[in-house]
Amino acid sequence: MPRHLTTLTTSTALLTAALALCSPVGARAQEAADDAATPFVLPDAGPFNPEKIEIRNAEAITNWYRSAHADAAAEAFRHWDEDEEIRPVCAVCHSGEGFRSFHGLDGSAPGIPEAPVPTGGVVDCGTCHNEALGSVTEITFPSGLVHPVEGVEAACLTCHQGRTAGITVEKAIDGSAVDSPNPDLRFINPHYATAAATWLGGYGGAGYHYDGRDYTGRFFHARPVSSCNSCHEPHSLEVGFDSCLTCHEAETPRDIRIARQSYDGSGNLGVGIRSDIDSNAALLFGMIEAYASEVTGTPVIYDGQRYPYFFADANGDAAVDTAEGRPVVYGAWTPRLLRATYNWKLVGADPGAYAHNPYYALELLYDSIEDLAGPLQIEMDELDILR
Repeated sequence: MPRHLTTLTTSTALLTAALALCSPVGARAQEAADDAATPFVLPDAGPFNPEKIEIRNAEAITNWYRSAHADAAAEAFRHWDEDEEIRPVCAVCHSGEGFRSFHGLDGSAPGIPEAPVPTGGVVDCGTCHNEALGSVTEITFPSGLVHPVEGVEAACLTCHQGRTAGITVEKAIDGSAVDSPNPDLRFINPHYATAAATWLGGYGGAGYHYDGRDYTGRFFHARPVSSCNSCHEPHSLEVGFDSCLTCHEAETPRDIRIARQSYDGSGNLGVGIRSDIDSNAALLFGMIEAYASEVTGTPVIYDGQRYPYFFADANGDAAVDTAEGRPVVYGAWTPRLLRATYNWKLVGADPGAYAHNPYYALELLYDSIEDLAGPLQIEMDELDILR
């Protein structure tokens, strides 16, 4: 074979190997491998029209590119830029490379990556389109629950389960006087986009469960919409609303009611159940502020844009206290305040809680409100809310 054709054949083999790694569908990669036997030769003359080259899966790629999973400029993927590497535990969900390492899809032993992962990655095609993902049959949640999964559901539940659970709070407050500030306590963050945790409800144990209370388990919807991909377009992540209209009359998913009673005491049944959740969450937060001020003696200020979110306002001037130019982190946590605040943050961490498991969200809010009502001398009957 002429030397130039030998070179081209070798280059073709390398190109094919690269395609096999990047292709989102195993069958496409195999097809590319089959083409390796045919040398790739550049056209003798132009014009060369790249716009006429067929791009397989163009629609899926376009949808993915405009999704949050591909937003390389987002905080979810830029948070570690200064360090130029992502901590192993964070890399599991904040980079495709870390995810593959965690599940052993890259040939490594499953588990938290042994070393930090370079920045610059996103939730790429190979995160979900990996044949080996089918070998993952169960996912362990922060509560200790081991939940069975099938196919790409393993990816969804790995990264949308949060990083803490009610049991985390229980261990932290164990043995402490319920209304006495404990300087050793710190805010426990459930993390973000905790859809899977909400969806599994009391069965998943994501929230702090008060003694003597039962909690709604996994939210079983109508059979055709019983998985993540049933509602979310898997690449754009947008919610498909047409299937909802089979049973619900509403303008948007947020307007779906699902209940014939008012949980927030407003009596308004003409709004979506999301309105009840938001109202009760606002009520709970107001009580969190009142408890911090009246019971612990140290007012608290919440800043959702700055970790760890809760800061001290010891002089009550509605401004975050500072020391040496830095904000003073809230340090007057009592067990009662911490568990109620954790539940408030958990419900807010899933903006789709009204669809994923509205009953569980309402139960966590109600029980937390009731718990704070005692020391604040608030009668629950006067609030006119329902669990």
